[in-house]
Amino acid sequence: MFTGIIEEVGTTTGFLVSQKAGNLHINARLVVEGSKIGDSIAVNGVCLTVTEFSANGFVVDVMPETLKRTNLGELRNGELVNLERAMSIGDRLGGHLVSGHIDGKGRILSKRQNENAILFEIEAGADIQRYLIPQGSITVDGISLTVVAIKATSFSVSVIPHTAAVTTLGKKQVGDCVNLENDVIGKYVERLLASQGSLLHSLHSARNKQHSVTESFLRDNGFV
Repeated sequence: MFTGIIEEVGTTTGFLVSQKAGNLHINARLVVEGSKIGDSIAVNGVCLTVTEFSANGFVVDVMPETLKRTNLGELRNGELVNLERAMSIGDRLGGHLVSGHIDGKGRILSKRQNENAILFEIEAGADIQRYLIPQGSITVDGISLTVVAIKATSFSVSVIPHTAAVTTLGKKQVGDCVNLENDVIGKYVERLLASQGSLLHSLHSARNKQHSVTESFLRDNGFV
């Protein structure tokens, strides 16, 4: 699990792609401290496993499904990426609970200054929109942000100067692709309610069946 509070901006130094999969090499300093092979590091919000350390950073494997569902497949050498190590028990939860499992991609529709903040409007599909609520949380390229407004096919987030300066978001432009992860709590609540609804339907059906007086019921119980 992650918090959506970016620790460091790294730089891609190599992306060796073969058969729609690849090894991503990233220059970084802070996130390698205390990390070991097999640890998880979120790259643009994508939970990836460290497979190797280099002199200036680390290496992760990226599988075909990840390239398809995220913006990592669009990376080129020398691009900046948001990095965060997995949280430890006892850490402050400065953002919100982030799993590192991307729900979908979005495109930046507009970027405008709003006093001291930058207001981004991001296009998002129905699979993302269904979990959005005003003032709720969403992760954009690994950054924990608050939803400002919701439209039919897009949503807006407001980015403070500090976040713009210490992440890649301040450098993003209209048309750029971003990784999106909905609030994991909302997804679990939906799943739980769906399961409860299914259970209640089954119990209701069984109860109705139990109390229905039919010819078959009378025959089975020796009345005819």
